[in-house]
Order: sequence, then structure tokens, then C-alpha cells
Amino acid sequence: MSGAAWRAVDAYIVDHLLSADAALDAALATNAAAGLPQIDVSPAQGKMLHLFARMVGARRILEIGTLGGYSTIWLARALPEGGQVVTLEIEPHHAAVARDNIARAGLGDRVEIRVGAALSSLEAMIAQGEELFDLVFVDADKESSVAYVRAAMALARPGTTIVIDNVVREGEVLDAASADSRVHGVRALFEMIANEPRLSATAVQTVGAKKWDGFVLAVVEAV
Repeated sequence: MSGAAWRAVDAYIVDHLLSADAALDAALATNAAAGLPQIDVSPAQGKMLHLFARMVGARRILEIGTLGGYSTIWLARALPEGGQVVTLEIEPHHAAVARDNIARAGLGDRVEIRVGAALSSLEAMIAQGEELFDLVFVDADKESSVAYVRAAMALARPGTTIVIDNVVREGEVLDAASADSRVHGVRALFEMIANEPRLSATAVQTVGAKKWDGFVLAVVEAV
């Protein structure tokens, strides 16, 4: 099957299982108008994240990589009253766009955007004894994947779910000789998880509007 067929199936899924959503559509349109890279999760993937958060009964969610807040909106909508998403974004322009999108969606009281290098923000959160998270979504630079997941584990409790996006990279994850630092970052992530007894994990390949890629789904185990 071709990429066109993958996209057609994604559209079929969206047409049948996702309702029209003005706030999410507006967020994507605003992101494009503001010049943000068009690398948001797909609508079907956004709904998947939303359902994961509901399945685990998440009250606190950590997102590493906000972009324009599209996935943040999906996650924040899964929260119960009093729940919170803390989302980390390195680019002030992206964060400003996301803040507007999230406010327009009526979720400003559920989301805190922290601007700066994610690893610096994470180190500060760990040092300050930040309240632990129930779900972590990692969707930032792939070179830092191992560091992000280790930090996420330090901010997690037994049972916390960690989702890591873009781990197949159109099959390039198989190429140990790749010149792409993102591929090496993902390969290092797989090695780290394979040797980390505190994580129980799998990875799922996906095709669709985001081409051929996939995600890791992990649960933090009790030590």
C-alpha cells in the first residue's frame, strides 16, 4: 500500500471515530499561520493520547515538547477537575502560540507551559521535588531521548505510563550506520529501555498521515 492509501485510511478513521472539533482545527491553522513546523501528532494519535490519559486515570501529565499545543489540548481534555498538564517548550514563539491555542480551547487553567531547555527544566523539577506524574508524553528532540526518559522516571511513580513518539523513523531505526543523529538517539533509547528493569515496554509501528513511524509505550515498575 502507498502513502496515499495510509493517509486515506487515517481520514476514514477520523471521519468515523472523531468528531469535528473547532478548537483543535483552529490550533492547527494557527500553528501553520505562525510558521511552526507541521510535526504535530495526527488527530487519531491525539485521540489515542487522550484515551491513554483517561485509561490510567491521570491527574498530572508531563509533556516534553509543546510545539503549538495541539497534543497538549488532547491531553488536558482527559484530566479530571483539578488535574494539570505541565508542558515544556524550548522556543518562546512556539510557547506563545501554544498558550493562545490552549486558552482558546478553554484549558488555560489546566495547563502550565514552562519555557526553556527541557533538560534544564526537568533537572529543576527533580531538584525541587516536584509532585510526581501519572503520564509522560515525550515528543521533543530525539538526540536527548534517553535523558528525557531517565528524567521522566525520576518524576514518576510505579504505574506511571510513558509514551515516546517518533521511534521508527521510516525504518531508519534499523540503520546502525545512519548519519542522522536523531536515529542514533532513538537507537540509544531502545538500548536503554532494554536494559532498564524499572520499565516494562513495547513499541508499535504506525502508518498514516504521519507516514511510517511508531511510538514506545512503557510503564514504570516498582523497584
